[in-house]
Amino acid sequence: MHTKKKAAKKLAANDAFEVARSIDVSSAPSPCYICDMEALERNLAILDRVRERTDCRILLALKGFAMHSLFPTLRETLHGVSASSVNEARLGAEEFGGEVHVYAPAYKDEELPELLTIADHITFNSFSQWKRFQPLAEKAGDSVSFGLRINPEHSEVSTKLYDPCAPGSRLGVPRGKIEPASLNGLDGLHFHNLCGLNADALERTLEAVEKGFGLWIEDMQWVNFGGGHHISRADYDVDLLCDLIHDFQEGYNVQVYIEPGEAIALNAGILVATVLDIIENEGSQAILDTSATAHMPDVLEMPYRPEIVGAGQPGEHPHTYRLGGLTCLAGDIIGDYSFPEPLEIGQKLLFTDMAHYTMVKNTTFNGIQLPSIAIHDRRDGGLRVVREFTYEDYKDRLS
Repeated sequence: MHTKKKAAKKLAANDAFEVARSIDVSSAPSPCYICDMEALERNLAILDRVRERTDCRILLALKGFAMHSLFPTLRETLHGVSASSVNEARLGAEEFGGEVHVYAPAYKDEELPELLTIADHITFNSFSQWKRFQPLAEKAGDSVSFGLRINPEHSEVSTKLYDPCAPGSRLGVPRGKIEPASLNGLDGLHFHNLCGLNADALERTLEAVEKGFGLWIEDMQWVNFGGGHHISRADYDVDLLCDLIHDFQEGYNVQVYIEPGEAIALNAGILVATVLDIIENEGSQAILDTSATAHMPDVLEMPYRPEIVGAGQPGEHPHTYRLGGLTCLAGDIIGDYSFPEPLEIGQKLLFTDMAHYTMVKNTTFNGIQLPSIAIHDRRDGGLRVVREFTYEDYKDRLS
């Protein structure tokens, strides 16, 4: 790993540990996601400075964070939400308010009429979808603004699973497939090719976007820079981001949107888990009441090794364990960790930076209980559990 990336990872870990150590989990159910209000508000303050300096419009990407009990706090700073389905759009319209932007790789015939009553902006993934639904869209008049997702064919993401610009991507229209005559009726362009990256990645992306699509940007009212901007990370170059947005808006006379998800809840929450059993098989293994595949799937998909308060790399401390999840999936392994003291059955472990892309992606595979959801705010008494899940939540998802 490059020195710069190592430094960034260390800064992020320090922020996450600071949050985790501030939370008293003695009364928390297990497993449980806990979101810390002070950390969330620190992230929002950074985004608010970006908004004030650039006059860009910032949306909450619901795919990354959709904890609607916190929407009243988020909407004090953010202008609305970005959604990728009718369900997300409804959640944004009913619980958040503000602007509702929708993009999906394709829409069903029965979805567009409903979306036209919910959304302020609808972005199409292809000219074929735009042509198919254009007559219906035109009936909406000025109440909805329509856009097209473009593919700048410029990759910045190293993990192919998360790279929208990987060769053969189904997401967005590349430069060579642009149909100038078919742009009539479209007000904006949307691109997205980042994932947890700094502003230098956006700078390079904008060069590709302007080179490939600058001719048509001038005729648009808005351009959505998508998500993946790690704005609230300690080493993020906020000044460069602001300069890029300002120069783009001034140069093309368009409104710029960004739609972070992870940056809003970065380092703002933890997952509390409990040791259920300890077994020996070519080393010590601890089985927890949580799961990588069910409760933190990015551990397997990215993949990555989440940090735990008080734990180190294998062999760093005297007692090393492989932490496994509660499902029957053989690969439900969270990772190898060492601890200063032996783990005990009933001991709680705190996984850091678990507010984003966890609650929205978890499952009830094996009927495993979903973690409870809580809010930590020292200003009003500490921990408040806002949701607990039951057998009925599992049963009602099935038939």
